Order: sequence, then structure tokens, then C-alpha cells
Amino acid sequence: MTARWLRFAAIAAASLALLSRPAAAQQILRDAETEAFMADMSAPLVQAAGMEPRNVQVLVINDPNINAFVAGGQYVWVHSGLIAAADNVNQVQGVVAHELGHIEGGHVIRYGEGMKEATGITLLSLVLGAAAIAAGGAEAGMGILGMGQQAAMGKFLAFSRAQESSADLAGARYLSKAGVSGKGSLEFFKKLQNQEYRLAIPQDDSYGRTHPLSGERINVLREVYTVDPAWDKPMDPKLEARFERIKAKLVGFVSEPSQTLLKYPESDQSLPAHYARAYAWHKSAYPDKALAEVDALLAAAPHDPYFLELKGQVLLESGKPADAIPPLREAVQLTNQPLIATLLGHALIATENDANFAEAEKVLRNAIARDRENPFAWYQLGVVYEHRGDLPRAALATAERYSMMGEDQMALRSADAAMQGLKPGTVDYLRAQDIAMVSRAAVEQKRKKR
Repeated sequence: MTARWLRFAAIAAASLALLSRPAAAQQILRDAETEAFMADMSAPLVQAAGMEPRNVQVLVINDPNINAFVAGGQYVWVHSGLIAAADNVNQVQGVVAHELGHIEGGHVIRYGEGMKEATGITLLSLVLGAAAIAAGGAEAGMGILGMGQQAAMGKFLAFSRAQESSADLAGARYLSKAGVSGKGSLEFFKKLQNQEYRLAIPQDDSYGRTHPLSGERINVLREVYTVDPAWDKPMDPKLEARFERIKAKLVGFVSEPSQTLLKYPESDQSLPAHYARAYAWHKSAYPDKALAEVDALLAAAPHDPYFLELKGQVLLESGKPADAIPPLREAVQLTNQPLIATLLGHALIATENDANFAEAEKVLRNAIARDRENPFAWYQLGVVYEHRGDLPRAALATAERYSMMGEDQMALRSADAAMQGLKPGTVDYLRAQDIAMVSRAAVEQKRKKR
């Protein structure tokens, strides 16, 4: 897992699902356990920043680079590569605190201010340069143009560095207020500094960069963090244990199985290692080995909802949907998580047993009520409607799905088809009408651009 234009990738029904966001050309990893962990980990920081935790989401993107960013709204996007590179939960908290500083500072909105100033310098240099050229001073005119572009870029880069420094200090303030140590923040900046060394980035001057050099940031923040009362406060052991699980899970899902098995060899009998290997074996199409790892997890924690979810996923995607239903039912009962409920709905439908379709509709409708922005849930609900002969609502579910995926033409066709069979004035009819109106406007806009 918010504004998500999502579509499921090859492993569409996976509990750890890979989704694409066409607008940002990014792939979002949606997973019930990961999203719950990110929410709990960041909640004290969000509150310290004066924001409401339920309105802020920290989501993971499938990208091996060490990065995190904000891009509008109250959403923090963290790359899977950053989680894999982090040594502990405190380091991730430091990064999230920094990104919250960008949100509180309105830096995405103010980005236009920096661009405006830089553009003003560029336009002025164009006017002066053109005047010089017209007066016969071609060489002088070209010099003015070149200096103007350089000055504009320098102005914008300085603006960007100022925003980054502001977010650093804001993040330090949130960590302090939340009673979270800044050690992880400094440790992570040191990781970035080592990366800069490997890339042979000069360490004497940050001019010409969008971010201050990591060494500069470390020197400033060290003075702030080391005198803070929370500096020597230990990490929450339960939160750290959850982080180790999440990290192993992500590594198992996004990495090549051979790499996962090197990082988490059979000799490692810890819960995170079993977790990572379960995904590695499942990706390699060895369901028996994957289930053996899951059973080891359940032997240690028989009613852990996320271990039950994984068992259901492996069974479902190994062609045993009926066997997947009991563990998934229990996982839904324990968590009420819409992503897990969607997986249960898929398993019920995949049995092709008519007796299971009523339950599938119930769990899918409940899942969508709590998370409307899950295209795969809409797809499954459409299958249920079509199975019972309710073609207008099947078309409406399809319209919802295509609308989230950014497929405006298909969303429009499906919404129009839904309205043909729905009673005017009903909630479903009005929803189909809304999708049709928005999709039609988007289609017309694309047509004008072409």
C-alpha cells in the first residue's frame, strides 16, 4: 500500500502484493503486516509533527535504491532497498522523521517557489542575452545566456538544500518529542556518506547538489542529537523484532531466491530466516519447502495472523484453494485486515464451489468498505456478481478497477454499461455516473493532447 492508481503484477493475489502506480511509474508493495508495522512505528513521530496518524501513510515501493520521499499529500514513500539496508528500526524512524519534516514544511507545494525564482533568472538572462546579440555582441550574448542558466540552477539547488536542512532539523525535533533516539538517524547518514565515498563524490563542497553532503548533515545533527534526553534510550524490543520480520519478508519477496538463501541460510533457524526462506521457496515454485518453513513459523506462534496468511497464500497459489480457506479465515478473524480478507475472498472463489460464493461476496464487500483502493478486490467482487448474473454490478466493479488503474477508456465503457442496467438515482447508479464523468473528461483531455 492514499492516492493509488494500482494494478496487481504477476502475483496478483499474494498477501505481499506488487502493484504499479502508472502516474509515478513506481511499484507499490502492499502487505497487511508491513502497513500495520509502518503505521505503528511512525505514529509517535506523526503525532510529534502535529499530524493525525490515521491521515498519514508510510508505504513501501519496490525499488532497490536507498531512498525515501514525499510527493504530495500526507504520504511517505520508502524504497524496499532502504529497509533492506537498514540495520534496525531506529534507522528507519530517522528517515521517516525527516520525510515528515518535508510534509509539515509544505516542501512539495513550495517546490514551485524555487522553480519560479530560477525561471525568473533564466528569463531575464534570455532577454538580456537576446538584446546583446541583437546589438551585435553575439559572444557577449551567449555568455549572458550561459551565466543566466548557471545562476538559475545554483538558485534552485540552494533552495533544495535549504529544504533538506530544514527537514533534517524538523525530523530531529519529532524524534526528541516522541522520545526516540537520534542514533539511528546519524547511523543512516553515515551509510549514505559511505555510499558517497564509493561513488567518489567530492566531500569538500555541496554546491551543485540538491542535498547537503551527508558529512555536513552529520556534523549539524550530532550537536542536536547527542544532548537530547532520548539519545541513550534503547529501542523498543518488540518493535525491533517486528522490523526484523518485515525486513526478512521484503527481502524474500523482492530478491532473487538464491540471494535470499545466501542471506538467510538453512543454518539460521530464527523466525525472520524462516519467513524469508518461505518466500524464496514459494517464488522458486517449491511449495512443499515453502510450507515446511511456514509450519516452522506456526510451530513457534500457532495463531500469528500473518503466518496463517502466508500459509493460505502458499496453498492458494499452489492450486489448493480449499485448504487455504481455514488459515485465511482465522487470519481475517484475528486482524480484520482488508488485504487478507481479499485473499480469503479469492480462495473462496477459486474453489469454484457455488456454496462459497455468498461468503466470498460478504468478505470482499467488507474488505472494500475498509479499503476501496484495492483493484484486485474489485476484480474478485466483479467475478462474484457475474457468477450470480448481476451484470450491471459486475460492470460497476470493473469500472472501479479500471479507474484505479488509470485505464480511463475501459473505465468509461464499463461505467456506461453499468448505468444501462442500474436503477437511476440509486447509490450504485450515481457511483457509475461519477466514474463515467471523470473518465470521460480524462479521455477528452488525452485526446486534446494528442
